[in-house]
Amino acid sequence: MLIKTSDDIKQIKHSGKILAEILEKLSLMAKPGVSTFEIDEVAEKMIMKAGGRPSFKGYMSHHYDPPFPSTICASRNTELVHGIAKKETILKDGDVFSIDIGMEWPAKKGVRGFFTDTAVTLCVGKVYPKTKELLRVTKQALEVGIKSIKPGKSVAEIGKAIEEYVKSQGRYGIIRDLVGHGVGHDVHEDPRIPNYYDKSLDKFILKPGMVLALEPMISLGDWRVKTGDDGWTIEMADGSMCAHYEHTVIVTRHGVEVATRRPNEKKEKI
Repeated sequence: MLIKTSDDIKQIKHSGKILAEILEKLSLMAKPGVSTFEIDEVAEKMIMKAGGRPSFKGYMSHHYDPPFPSTICASRNTELVHGIAKKETILKDGDVFSIDIGMEWPAKKGVRGFFTDTAVTLCVGKVYPKTKELLRVTKQALEVGIKSIKPGKSVAEIGKAIEEYVKSQGRYGIIRDLVGHGVGHDVHEDPRIPNYYDKSLDKFILKPGMVLALEPMISLGDWRVKTGDDGWTIEMADGSMCAHYEHTVIVTRHGVEVATRRPNEKKEKI
């Protein structure tokens, strides 16, 4: 796990603030009749205008994988993460729509950029009460995970806090094959941060200067997932509705600071 310097943290905070503002504006576009491609185009333009670079577009998990084609991960309903934005994917009343967005900032030759990552799941028009409750639980699970972070605690305690909260809210699937991660100097860094208790992570102790991407992923059904035909989209294997929220957070001497908090997040209602 890389410890960031005070200068690194300043850059990450600034990057996170820009990205949070971009995501808030994109969220307002999630209405019936809008294509996910339209939202993706706007996302790329805003990132570039801010002096950044989309960190997902062109990303390859392995050298033999096709590069990811979108600026955002645009996932809908039973799609959990890594959905590709497409002209033919039109948002409809009753959909839930996840926007996951990452940025490297600044994007200048000879200058080291810093990565931030954030996501939100949105109701498009009117959704079923059970689905709305899923979004509330997932969003609150993220806040519970954030509140659990303190120097001296372990990474395992984050997952434990999230898991205990979700289980207290009813029967939900806590996805096990996808996890949060370190972030800052790269898109993905160690350690892995599951949304359930993993004893092996008791040894990873949180220290000031660590930067983490927490991202609860919860479903209305089973936790198992599958990869779609496009080779990227991760879907729920049982076809259940799902939700995903994410923030980039910084471990401080006294606790934690959220780098990607959206300006009007406290006022947002599900």
